Amino acid sequence: MTCPEEYSAIQDVVKLLADDGFNALGEALRRILNEAMRLERQSHLGVGPYERSEVRNGYANGYKPKTVQTRVGALELDVPQVRDSSFYPSSLEKGLRSERALKIALAEMYVQGVSTRKVAKITEQLCGFEVTSTQVSRAAKELDDVLEQWRNRPLGAYPYVYLDARYEKVRNNGSVIDMAVLVAIGVSETGHRQILGTSVALSEQEAHWRNFLRSLQERRLHGVKLFVSDAHEGLKAARKAVFPSVPWQRCQFHLQQNAQSYVPKQDMRKRVAADIRSIFNAPTEAEAQRLLGQLLERYEKSAPRLVDWAEQNLQEGFTVFRFPSDHWRRIRTSNVLERINREIRRRTRVATIFPNEASCSRLVSAVLMEISEEWETGRVYLKF
Repeated sequence: MTCPEEYSAIQDVVKLLADDGFNALGEALRRILNEAMRLERQSHLGVGPYERSEVRNGYANGYKPKTVQTRVGALELDVPQVRDSSFYPSSLEKGLRSERALKIALAEMYVQGVSTRKVAKITEQLCGFEVTSTQVSRAAKELDDVLEQWRNRPLGAYPYVYLDARYEKVRNNGSVIDMAVLVAIGVSETGHRQILGTSVALSEQEAHWRNFLRSLQERRLHGVKLFVSDAHEGLKAARKAVFPSVPWQRCQFHLQQNAQSYVPKQDMRKRVAADIRSIFNAPTEAEAQRLLGQLLERYEKSAPRLVDWAEQNLQEGFTVFRFPSDHWRRIRTSNVLERINREIRRRTRVATIFPNEASCSRLVSAVLMEISEEWETGRVYLKF
């Protein structure tokens, strides 16, 4: 049954359309969306205006203005707010997804050197409304500003931090070089994942890692109890220089892969892989050490290079045993970064070769920002 308030809002819209016809479509849509969002917040809270109740899901906290582009022009909407930020109108979710897709599309087009005029045409097809070249240039500038703010936003406490590097081909002074793309992911105290930052640069590997870790520190990253990563060249020294007291877990998955390079015979590979898995799956660190000793004895004569390598490297995958056992599955490897790398690769392979460092950073940042926003409202990754 329609309440008097809803009925009044409907009457207003009908009268507006009757008086001004199609010229009033934009204003009519604005009123309808505002009313729909207001009612959705009311449903979310479980109480109406000025109602008191022992059972409620929060408190209304006014409205926040937001401009949304539509086929009937720009709409100035009043987005209802809730004190604990647990509510966002579903009617705007689709629009936000389109905004994120548009940002990445713009980034990809600029990476490929598409002219502003062509970008304007493509953007018109994507958005459903006419866009001028000037607006495209302004949008690109706004995109860069948004990405810069996101890359430099203040951080907080993240007990677990995953680090990884990948390489993209970038033109530099007339030649094509491999440029390092560094990524950091954190698990917050609420158990949610978030992409903490990224850096694209041509520099010595240790210097790049050191500058990247310092930038995270300057953005107030704290409370780190464990770093998880593969044994990237330069990362170990940089990590010790910036976060000397934080322990490191070397990715067990990559350790198992690396071990195969030291197995002398093809028919030994499965057995070696199984032996290393049993070490990492041990219930305690003491048991893992015992199984490691067995492995060293078993292959001392048949695979001496494997024994030397295992003795020096496998214990770097044992740090996980010092943390709660229900966290082991999540912190024993850096596989959480695999999905990130796949998504970056899916986007960057369109460009093949980036024209410069800025274009590479723009596209990678847009992709990572989109993923991080999804994670913030997604399921809990790990329970503390």
